[in-house]
Order: sequence, then structure tokens, then C-alpha cells
Amino acid sequence: MRRAIPAPKVKLLFKDIEHLLRLAAVMLIAVVAFVVLRAAVVPKSFGQYGHYRGDAIAEVAARPVAHAGHEVCEGCHTDVVDQKKLGRHAGLHCEVCHGPQARHADDPASIKPPLPDTGVICARCHEANSAKPRSFPQVASADHSGGLACNTCHQPHRPKIQDQAKPATGAKR
Repeated sequence: MRRAIPAPKVKLLFKDIEHLLRLAAVMLIAVVAFVVLRAAVVPKSFGQYGHYRGDAIAEVAARPVAHAGHEVCEGCHTDVVDQKKLGRHAGLHCEVCHGPQARHADDPASIKPPLPDTGVICARCHEANSAKPRSFPQVASADHSGGLACNTCHQPHRPKIQDQAKPATGAKR
């Protein structure tokens, strides 16, 4: 025969339950607040294409085209293409150094892009850094050029110095 728990002992078991009920109420309020806040903040198209906002594709497609592409540049600047083929920069596309040029390609007569500052542009790739492979050409620009711009000694499309006298400033090659 089973014995039932007397009523006074059951009452003692649930005597201090108020703090648990308050904790459950606070947790329920937190979950509801999270769900409401998430619905208000997260865009409707989020998750449409995986963990991305679906509307982002249309927004990016609506932006104006900024880059012309190296094929467009090479169509007009054939002399530069011939120089690049002979040097180590043969694989670099024009807009890597010269920036986006779609406006210049659309109207080359009136839009003349400025020449890049070679002291800044060249250092982006060629500044000495121990993380780069040793075979990659690197310089400590402060020591290498004596403050001169890179194109004083190097032709940017074909940067190797060939059969030139050492500069009077004593810059290293």
C-alpha cells in the first residue's frame, strides 16, 4: 500500500517558491524583450540568402560603376601595356595603383586623372615587412630613397633600374 504525503509536508516543500516565480517572470520578460527588439532591428530580408541581408544585393547593384577594368585602359594606353609586359608589374591591373577610372574611360578628353603619389602607392606593397616572403621586393622607404619619390629612379610600369647611373643623392637601388 502506498502512503500519501501528508498535507503539511507538501506545504513545506513549496513554502519558499516566490523567488523562483519572480526569477521565471524576469526571464520571460527578457525573452519577450529580445524577440521584440530583434523583430524591430533585424531587416526583413535578413537570412534570405543565408546569413546575409537580401536587399544588400540590390543596393550594391544600384551603385554607379567606378572601375573601368584593365581591358578598357589597355585599349587606349598600348604604350604602357608594352612597358608592363617587360616588367614585374605585368600582372597588376591599372586600377590597383591608379584607382577607379570609369569616369575617365567614359570621357577621356575632359577627365584627366591625377598621377598617383609613388611614395605612397609603391609603399603599400613594397614597404619592408617580415610577414612578406623574402623573394618579394621590399624596401624600408625611409632608408631606401632618401626622401625621393619612387618614380625618380624607377619607372612604375617597369620598376627595375637598368643601365642607369646611381642617383646623386646616394639612394640605394
